[in-house]
Amino acid sequence: MTSSSATTVHLAVYDTFADWETGYATAHLTQNGYTVRTVGLSREPVTTMGGLRVQPDLALDELRPQDSALLILTGAAGWDTGDTLAPFARAARTFLDAGVPVAAICGATAGLAREGLLDDRAHTSAVSFYLAATGYAGGERYVEVDAVTDAGADGAGRLITAGPTEPVAFAREVFALLGVYDEKKLDAWYRLFHDSDASAYEVLQGE
Repeated sequence: MTSSSATTVHLAVYDTFADWETGYATAHLTQNGYTVRTVGLSREPVTTMGGLRVQPDLALDELRPQDSALLILTGAAGWDTGDTLAPFARAARTFLDAGVPVAAICGATAGLAREGLLDDRAHTSAVSFYLAATGYAGGERYVEVDAVTDAGADGAGRLITAGPTEPVAFAREVFALLGVYDEKKLDAWYRLFHDSDASAYEVLQGE
């Protein structure tokens, strides 16, 4: 029997979080047997950048890596305007140290950079100088791609990073990491949602 931790993905939520950045990932995870649970600094409701009100399923101090298959961090104004969201970057460190993967997009990559988590990992973001402004030491590991997965080392968890304009590529990396689709269907999924290639739909339907 598959444990719940193997099919539970945790999505960090906080005021102004960029709700569109993980829409592809969470929607298709849910359609493929995963449960997405939201995590806030507390259980108090938050409001997304799109104006949606979200009630977190649990507070950050209740989150444990062993209960999760993946932690997802999205962009938000708070990543660049103080230390309010720093606890989520520290949670990412705890996940990676425990061998549980983390996926970060947009401003969340800057939070991970400030936490030192990108110093020795391949990563990407909006642009290299955005991360350079954090003063981190990982500039040489920056990769000019839509999204990238670093395999980790010595038992550390894998880390996905992406820029703010790449929610589809971000989702593709998440699906590849979790094994949601086989290689053929993953390619078809990306062609359908990124390139509007209608022929890919038949592949996804198994035809």
